[in-house]
Amino acid sequence: MKTKYYKLGSGDDREIFRECGKIIRRGGLVAFPTETVYGLGVNAYSGESVPKVFEAKGRPSDNPLIVHVAYPDDAEAVAYTNEKYYELAERFMPGPLTVILPKKDTVPYEVTAGLDSVGIRCPSHKAAHELILDAGVPIAAPSANVSGRPSPTTGEHVMRDMNGKIDAVIDGGECYFGVESTVIALHGNSAEILRPGAVTREDLLEVLDNVTVNPAVKDPSASGARPASPGMKYKHYAPRAEFRLVDAEGDAFIEYVNSLDGDVGVICLDGEAEKFSCPFKYHVKDGDSVRELCHKLFGTFREADDDGVKTLCARLPGDGGEELALYNRMIRAAGGRITVPDKR
Repeated sequence: MKTKYYKLGSGDDREIFRECGKIIRRGGLVAFPTETVYGLGVNAYSGESVPKVFEAKGRPSDNPLIVHVAYPDDAEAVAYTNEKYYELAERFMPGPLTVILPKKDTVPYEVTAGLDSVGIRCPSHKAAHELILDAGVPIAAPSANVSGRPSPTTGEHVMRDMNGKIDAVIDGGECYFGVESTVIALHGNSAEILRPGAVTREDLLEVLDNVTVNPAVKDPSASGARPASPGMKYKHYAPRAEFRLVDAEGDAFIEYVNSLDGDVGVICLDGEAEKFSCPFKYHVKDGDSVRELCHKLFGTFREADDDGVKTLCARLPGDGGEELALYNRMIRAAGGRITVPDKR
């Protein structure tokens, strides 16, 4: 298969969306940018076409897909909504929030991995919005990468993983957030976070009375046999390098990294980079390191692999507020392992 590559801003963008909308309608696969990461889209109504997404990614068939809609009320076509969903939509949509709701028969079980629920998301990225409108159908989409690898945040990342496997890629530049959407299961006036993202527990409490965090968010071994959300069960986001999540601060972290030999890399702050003796250093700004690291994390993983890094180290982040999304992605990339320097 020859993958068509479309660069937004280099020609007639409207024609790009029209052509890619046709591909989606006839059952093809199109990768497209969102505000979180790039998605790999397919017609959410086509049970015959959805398995092609799993094949292209090498994705386990029990890992459900999220359905993307152009407007929050378009969810009515695919799910049973409620008043609380619309309160959340008014506050957070379009945006990086996915709400799991009971599915309607219009959604084939191939999308939901056999579950009677479906995740609904209304992306805020203009390109995603336009593609959904031109397709004229909801778009089921996971991240547009080989399963288990870092999610793509640029069109180049997508082409590396998916060239020759899918019909088209729409390159809309670098994604804003850099980590996937927050996924919640809604239960009346309460919710459970199944995958953290840019919309935090504290944000959700502005609308809901109670918000809990599923144990698998912080501990991958707590995942159930049948995941209710993408990103719950399997090792995800990992670079080819051995990724070590180190529970150490200050000099203890620096000393640990400097004790390692070979092709070692470290994710560090700008102001401390010179303290590390390893050959590869990936900097984030001191001031807003959590948000910037979320934005850059998957790209850094890919850059480290390009550099030939064999061991990549990072500090263990906190697990509250905005840091929860970072903690979740890092702990899964590390295969659930935390390195404690004095016990290594």
